[in-house]
Amino acid sequence: MKRLGLNLFLVIALVAGFALATTLGETRLGLDQYLQAFTQPGSAPWEILWSIRAPRAAAAAVVGACLGLSGALMQGLLRNPLADPGVLGVSATAALGAALTIVLGLAVVPGAVEASALVGAALAGGCLLLFAARFPEPEALILFGVALSSFAGAVTALVFNLSPSPIATAEVLAWMLGSVENRNWGDVAWGLAPLGVAVVLAGHAGRGLLALTLGEDTAATLGLPMRRLKLAAVAAASIATGASVAMAGVIGFVGLASPHLVRAAVREDPSRLLAPSALAGALMLVLADLAARMAPTEVELKLGVFTALVGAPLFAFVAWRAARSWRS
Repeated sequence: MKRLGLNLFLVIALVAGFALATTLGETRLGLDQYLQAFTQPGSAPWEILWSIRAPRAAAAAVVGACLGLSGALMQGLLRNPLADPGVLGVSATAALGAALTIVLGLAVVPGAVEASALVGAALAGGCLLLFAARFPEPEALILFGVALSSFAGAVTALVFNLSPSPIATAEVLAWMLGSVENRNWGDVAWGLAPLGVAVVLAGHAGRGLLALTLGEDTAATLGLPMRRLKLAAVAAASIATGASVAMAGVIGFVGLASPHLVRAAVREDPSRLLAPSALAGALMLVLADLAARMAPTEVELKLGVFTALVGAPLFAFVAWRAARSWRS
């Protein structure tokens, strides 16, 4: 009952945040223009609200939900409150796929950058699934993920170094900073498909995450197909993370922060943490994008930069609390 109440509260807050992100922006509208936006399809206010702001807010919500879900899955699977979607290297490999496409001049093909990012995430997810099937221990998976992330980051840096065009380099950098600017309803629909697959896999993996709270040995005696459940969790996190990078580039700290915002309300149950974390991530990113748009700067802040500025202190606080608990 409490979980339903939490989810309902988050849904209401998300709807309110979406309404704010749609009605507020750099272009100020008067009351008569808002009336036009709701009564005169095709008018300038209509285009501003429903063709620019609304799909951008919806894209932010989808990306935030992907990151929040991935963060909850990673923290539950690895039993580590400091885990986030980037810990397994999927974000880095997805960004590498996008960077290669831009530098090779294929970005002019519609959807090529997004598809390349998703392919990069899929390749990383496949490597992780193969590794997890052979070595299911969370410590081994973390080490492999760190190695994969470091390698993908190094290759991305090599792409920067060898890029023959300053324009392509600037485009790669803009992608790496993360943004949902200029997204349309087609992009939103495209992102919902992998998110739906990830939600189904995450729901299947929930029982395994709950069993893992009892310890690896105890979980193995419960009769659950733990190997398959773990693989489902890795696949769900990889798909959701890849979809988020494909839609918006690299955006950090949302996957880390959103599970922590709702964890106390679900009494540390990782299976009950999945839906609230996805909703909290969606709400966080919608509000973060609105704040980035409304910030009094000459150049609009990139969403990934804004979330890093806010998220880094939170990460330090979580690490400090974790360190205190380890010493007690």
